[in-house]
Amino acid sequence: MDPFFNVTNAPNWTSGSNDTSNGTANWNQFVQPVWRIVLWAIAYSCIVIVSVVGNVTVIWIIMAHKRMRTVTNYFLLNLAFAEASMSAFNTVINFTYAVHNEWYFGLYYCRFHNFFPIAAVFASIYSMTAIALDRYMAIIHPLQQRMSSTETKVVVSVIWVLALLLAFPQYYYSNTDQYPGRVVCYIDWPEYTVCDFKKMYYVCVAILIYFLPLLVMGCAYLVVGLTLWASEIPGDSSDRYKEQLIAKRKVVKMMIVVVCTFAICWLPYHVFFLLHHVFPAIFEKTWQERFIQQVYLAIMWLAMSSTMYNPIIYCCLNDRYTHHTTSSTAA
Repeated sequence: MDPFFNVTNAPNWTSGSNDTSNGTANWNQFVQPVWRIVLWAIAYSCIVIVSVVGNVTVIWIIMAHKRMRTVTNYFLLNLAFAEASMSAFNTVINFTYAVHNEWYFGLYYCRFHNFFPIAAVFASIYSMTAIALDRYMAIIHPLQQRMSSTETKVVVSVIWVLALLLAFPQYYYSNTDQYPGRVVCYIDWPEYTVCDFKKMYYVCVAILIYFLPLLVMGCAYLVVGLTLWASEIPGDSSDRYKEQLIAKRKVVKMMIVVVCTFAICWLPYHVFFLLHHVFPAIFEKTWQERFIQQVYLAIMWLAMSSTMYNPIIYCCLNDRYTHHTTSSTAA
């Protein structure tokens, strides 16, 4: 994508334009040794296998067991669907394009390839945000009515509508172009004299799918954490009260780990491209040309790997997922 999830306009990489005056479009400087491609292929394949298998398992556990259909788990279901879809439809294609910066998949998939991951990441992080707000309401305002199953599904639908709207410019302006010896997939952004639409769009996307939701979740979990862990469980409390408090702590702890994992995986990616847009001069050193492709592949691998950790976290920190997984295996 361009530059989110794509290599077309990364620093010192082939520009998404028809300008061939500098000769970079006439040869492919991104060809790598076979051994390096094999190593990267193994690394990216691990993401796809673990992510798809793990997230499909999470989806099955929630759908197949009625007692798992809670508000939190509906949002986790949406999160698992978004992550599994992005792994299945984009990770391998993204890697294939990044290896040689050559597009093999046609115009329509180019548009989908640029469009879907932004929508999927939006759906993922706002599912986490919805869980954080639901936990906040349940713990800080326990007497207020919780969301119903129908209301939860409406919220999920609204999240996807907003996600698709945010990603639509990536679809609308996507295009392919034939260079001598190869095809590239890029986004042909319009040029305005009043403002830099491309830069403005990417700054807005970074804020909306990373910094803003993380700020909201950070504030929510800070208040929730202080409430749940500020004092010890009273000695004369009933066993039921203790069990409920321990269960609430486990859910909040699990979600904090999920959010922190997401934040760590995506931080280098957003910093890399925000720096590229705001301070492009620092990426124009000629000595960087031989390293920038490997740096990008590493940063992209870390970002894409965020899709495979959540099922592992659920199994390690949530007894219900472990129980249903082991019982299904035993059956």
